[in-house]
Amino acid sequence: MDYIVDKFADIKVLRYEVPQFEKLPLRRKLLLYYLSEAALWGRDVFWHQNGHESLLMRRTMECIFTYQRQHGEVDARLEVYLKQIWFANGIYHHYSNDKFAPQFSSADLKQWVRKVPVDVFISHVGKTPDEVLERFEPVLFNPNFQPKKVCLDEGKDMVCESAVNFYRRVTQAEVEHLYATTGKNPLNSQVKKDENGNIIERVWRMGGMYDSAIQKIVYWLSKAIDVADSEAQADVIRLLIDYYKSGDLEDFDKFNIAWVQQRDSDVDFINGFIEVYNDPLGLKATWESIVEMVDNEASERIKLISENAQWFEDHSPVDARWRKKEVKGVSMNVINAVMLGGDCYPATPIGVNLPNADWIREQYGSKSISLANITHAHHMASKSSGVLQEFAASAAEIERQEKYAQVADDLHTQLHECLGHGSGQMADGITLDNLKAYGSTIEEARADLFALYFMADEKMVEIGASPSIEAAWAHYDAYLRNGLLVQMARIEEGKNIEEAHMRNRQMICKWIMERAEPKGIAKIEDREGKHFVVINDYPAMRQLFGELLGEIQRIKSTGDYEAAKNMVERYGVRTDSSLHHEVRLRYSALGIAPFSGFVNPRMRPVVANGQITDIAIDYDETYVDQMLRYSREYAV
Repeated sequence: MDYIVDKFADIKVLRYEVPQFEKLPLRRKLLLYYLSEAALWGRDVFWHQNGHESLLMRRTMECIFTYQRQHGEVDARLEVYLKQIWFANGIYHHYSNDKFAPQFSSADLKQWVRKVPVDVFISHVGKTPDEVLERFEPVLFNPNFQPKKVCLDEGKDMVCESAVNFYRRVTQAEVEHLYATTGKNPLNSQVKKDENGNIIERVWRMGGMYDSAIQKIVYWLSKAIDVADSEAQADVIRLLIDYYKSGDLEDFDKFNIAWVQQRDSDVDFINGFIEVYNDPLGLKATWESIVEMVDNEASERIKLISENAQWFEDHSPVDARWRKKEVKGVSMNVINAVMLGGDCYPATPIGVNLPNADWIREQYGSKSISLANITHAHHMASKSSGVLQEFAASAAEIERQEKYAQVADDLHTQLHECLGHGSGQMADGITLDNLKAYGSTIEEARADLFALYFMADEKMVEIGASPSIEAAWAHYDAYLRNGLLVQMARIEEGKNIEEAHMRNRQMICKWIMERAEPKGIAKIEDREGKHFVVINDYPAMRQLFGELLGEIQRIKSTGDYEAAKNMVERYGVRTDSSLHHEVRLRYSALGIAPFSGFVNPRMRPVVANGQITDIAIDYDETYVDQMLRYSREYAV
């Protein structure tokens, strides 16, 4: 298989394969197909969440692009911009949160729009050319107008300064006052002022906001009930439908409790308003979906980790007050993704741990997944990229990385998702919301540190989960190399780090190096203008990871906002300008894209005599064709 589908700007688009799909029985294929349709119908919800003008912008650019392509004159500047906003599900970069700067001018856009027949334009876009051009002038061409999708800058009104569409015409103070006085959980609503100046919530549910998309999602989920693998799985789907109908978060809790306990099928799914990374206040969730099928053979090793969950918790280097006395319901599977949707498409995680509610984790457990076919595609596409050879400090480091990289990455993901997120105990009355905008970074750091600390424990070798402690040392090299150097290639010079996972990685690495360098544990070495991370004492490095884990767990468990703010702002946000410039030069010389995402396989019913007799799957669709088809077939 040719894994690379497309390349543009700083992005490469890959494809993934669903192993053994063709050999599945029809009932199983139907279940996966119906769940996949439910996954695709949430696309425009996520687009709309990413910015008030995002859907109108997409329709306009697609209209111009399609017209130009039909007449054989596609402008390359338009094509790159359209591919960028497709990838980001909006006009802001999916990682940096910065607004894309089009390489075309306002005059170019006007000329392109005027070439499209007015009736064709209105039919496709839903507005006249004049209406669109007037609205897009500041959005596209004024760099100071809503420059960030998510603003996390300390001291600013993060609601007003963020373009993300969870809030309309309200301030941060007004939102915080609303929830302080009502005590509501605001996960699934938009807060806005109506025409009379009253603050209202538009709940995301059937009959409410996003009704048309949710109606379609529920339609396909209802069809999945009829071919579910078990009655327990059918009941889980019914509970999700109940939540979509009511919008009541008590119904969402009921669904999550049933979902985390239902483990009797090789087919599973994520579907709903889940993650809060895109909300500057860390309150509201973006819509996402993954349809998945368990790889039973690959999951056996993970069971070795989950079966020892209590041992890891008991031996965690954190204050005993913040350890779980009884770890419940921890499970992890290696899965193959079948369909990606919403916030998981085109850029997708390689591991997931849900549900997010700490009280459900504590009482009922959690589910973790590692996406095997996604990581395999990443691995195959990155071979011979030259990044390791450019940034590794020695030939021995390269040799160790080449030997252990795949298994070490898998171990980190499995410990991070399976045990890391589910570990720890909260003080009474404390939730992650106490950390506000810093909560997501702190939580990701906690899970990363849990993985970094325990992957170097002899227990991993003893239970057969790791081939050697050397795999952990290889990962320590890679983690610091990425957190201190390589990941800066993804950020424009002069910009701060905005994305929670990137902030987490730099925060950990800078905190560690501040303590490691004076003790000779590690150093950043300058070799004729090129910098390299050199670790001299791996066991001592592990102890530093454990020390930081203890502090990060304390911050989360006690809701210590000031400590979280100091930790993230001091270590996670700003980059060293000269080092940043150097990394960007070294990386660009390799001629590779730092970001990657995926096109989905295409699933089509085979019909005979009015009955579905098979579900065909293929991997031939191009990035452009898939995006245009999704806009035609799943528009709301």
